[in-house]
Amino acid sequence: MNRRSFLTLMGGLGIGSALGGAKSASAAGGTFHGYPDSKGVLHDTTLCIGCRRCEQACNKVNDLPKPEKPFTDLNVLNEKRRTSAKEWTVVNKYRLASLDKDVFRKSQCMHCEEPACASACFVKAFTKNPDGSVTYDPTLCVGCRYCMVACPFNIPGYTYDRALNPLVQKCTLCHPRLQEGKLPGCVEACPTGALVFGKRKDLVKIAWDRITAHPERYQNHVYGEHEMGGTAWMTISGAEFKEVGLNEDLGTKAAGEYTAGALGAVPMVVGIWPVLLGGAYAITKRKEQIAKEEQNDAVNAAVARTEEEAAKKLQASLDKAAKEAAKEKDRAVADEVKKAVAEAEEALRAQLEAEKAEAVAKAAEEAAAKAAEEAAAKAAAKPSKPEKGKKGKHDTNGGEA
Repeated sequence: MNRRSFLTLMGGLGIGSALGGAKSASAAGGTFHGYPDSKGVLHDTTLCIGCRRCEQACNKVNDLPKPEKPFTDLNVLNEKRRTSAKEWTVVNKYRLASLDKDVFRKSQCMHCEEPACASACFVKAFTKNPDGSVTYDPTLCVGCRYCMVACPFNIPGYTYDRALNPLVQKCTLCHPRLQEGKLPGCVEACPTGALVFGKRKDLVKIAWDRITAHPERYQNHVYGEHEMGGTAWMTISGAEFKEVGLNEDLGTKAAGEYTAGALGAVPMVVGIWPVLLGGAYAITKRKEQIAKEEQNDAVNAAVARTEEEAAKKLQASLDKAAKEAAKEKDRAVADEVKKAVAEAEEALRAQLEAEKAEAVAKAAEEAAAKAAEEAAAKAAAKPSKPEKGKKGKHDTNGGEA
């Protein structure tokens, strides 16, 4: 149900109830005092350097719109900013003459122990969870923005730029991440330890331990320990809290104790009108749900078609690549076989040449040996002849020479 149709319906039913003189009942009852083991964050402003990494982490983990200026641009700190539908946390700079330096403080949902937004919301769109976070269910919201009016810290933002079904937006203490056992994005990204996550009761002790150990550094107070009944997000500071943009006049009474009385004065129709109101509300929500489901079905069908076409194109590309790879593989195998054959032929030729040379050398050696052997035999078989011109010891006459 959108805001316009809801207010129109409420106006019509309100007139009817006034004319009918119907009875009334309180819109809000008792108070809730928080979960004993709930988690929280302690922000130590003396350690904050204004780097804006917490803002960047918040933007990323919650998939928020990108800012006009990058998170590295620290000039934005020169102007005071508040949280919005697009910025669930902001860091502001405070120039304090008393300390002669700049002090930085991070602002976001305080996650009250007894949230004013939850007390003011008559459709129960806000929930205080056991982990300490305060979360919002957009499917229940009717856009009345009572939560924005009720919040003592002026935190919730509203998507005014959404003509259809605008939403309330705020920090969730990274509830989905807590469910997975992870730290809040801002705490994980802080480079100086200015943000500490843990059980709220432990954080209170840590805060007072720091104040006691260094009284000259801190104010003697933990902001959020008791303000508005206590908050999951607490702050310690060297400067007065009002100097860093925190309201010091909120008191310690929980918001529910205020909103219960205020909403109790609002006549809620008893009798037939609640049935009509509930029925009309349920019918309108059902129509919106059906329209949303039809839109989701159309989107899912389009996505399925796109995925199917993409899968076909991918398979065709893979088949083509496989064929090309097979061809390339065949060519590579053929080249390798050809190369191996050529190398084998070359090796065989070299081996044959070597064997041929060896055979020739052996034949030559054998021929030479045979020739030498024949020459020796021939020489041994030939008779010796006397030398010409020589005479014997006796002459022809028998006398001595």
